[in-house]
Amino acid sequence: MEHDQSSRTLTEKAYRALRHDIVIGALQPRAKLKLDELCSRYEVGHAPLREALARLVGEFLVVSEGQRGFWVAPLSLEELHSVNRLRTLVEVEALQDSIRLGDEAWERDVRDAFTALASIEQDILHRGAIMDSPHADEWEACNERFHSALIAACGSPTYLNIRATLYRRAERYRRVARKFERDVHEEHVSLFEATIDRNALRACRLTEHHIARRVDGILRHAGEHTDWR
Repeated sequence: MEHDQSSRTLTEKAYRALRHDIVIGALQPRAKLKLDELCSRYEVGHAPLREALARLVGEFLVVSEGQRGFWVAPLSLEELHSVNRLRTLVEVEALQDSIRLGDEAWERDVRDAFTALASIEQDILHRGAIMDSPHADEWEACNERFHSALIAACGSPTYLNIRATLYRRAERYRRVARKFERDVHEEHVSLFEATIDRNALRACRLTEHHIARRVDGILRHAGEHTDWR
């Protein structure tokens, strides 16, 4: 039992570290993932590393070609657009239900999540709007917490699970845009205010606009050297 727990811990360690390096671009798209190098890099053995890679294949961050090994998955315009279209559909429906069903505790959670997100966004803007890695990690966590809080009262575990999966699928693409823009913060403010006012129509329209604008921003800042498929 103790051995199994240790193995799971090492697999989780490798998974988290490898996933983070892929989504922040430390491991480039299409890069060959050499097991011996990764074992040394993350200080784990081959078995937990292979399990971590298998999980990442399931998340479409790593691709495997039979016995030839593993590669970082390429960036894909088709995936970017598909994931965000599906996220929009699910999130708009969930937000509408959440606004209708949400109680005072839900409102409090939304306010707390927005306060944390607004604080990091204002700090980033104050520092010159550059998303370095520490700021990017903190912003990503606060942004996910805010968007999750908005739909938390929707009453559908299925919506919540699907939305969480899609959000994580899009994380790698959000990281492509290294410059933080003021309109992101302003959109969050507007979305928060519409939600707290229980204006479902406006909140849903703002959500559609917000996700669409992020796709445009990602493409604008991707750069000519980004390896898109």
